[in-house]
Amino acid sequence: MRRSQRGGPCGAEHVPIEVEGNSLKDRELIALATEARERAYTPYSQYKVGAALLSASGAVYTGCNVENAAYGLTICAEQVAVVKAVCAGERDLMMIAVVSGNGGTPCGACRQILNEFGPNVRVLVGDASGDYQAYALPDLLPDSFGPMQLRSG
Repeated sequence: MRRSQRGGPCGAEHVPIEVEGNSLKDRELIALATEARERAYTPYSQYKVGAALLSASGAVYTGCNVENAAYGLTICAEQVAVVKAVCAGERDLMMIAVVSGNGGTPCGACRQILNEFGPNVRVLVGDASGDYQAYALPDLLPDSFGPMQLRSG
């Protein structure tokens, strides 16, 4: 696995990884999400989550959840990764790996944010032991509302 230096727009971590054709090995993305999970700031819930997001350009952006004493200001790992990708100019998301202790799926807000930039994104959901399941976002967010609905008036 190839890694680049940290830094870039908005403090984004641009992590190119070896891609075979246009597919990334699931385990590599799960490993990056697991690594990001270790950086989570969770003093209140102790529920650490890491995410690794693959864009159409082949770049990977990682994120971890960041809790806040004002609970409503907590930011999910998936949201951090999407914001970093968008800040770097990405608009087309392909796949995201999300790793937590028990393999919880992304919350509804995160599903909606993923839908904005990747309505058909592949979602890998892993747990602390490295086991994971794959989903298509439309299966996790059926009958979604997104940019296409706004264009058709």
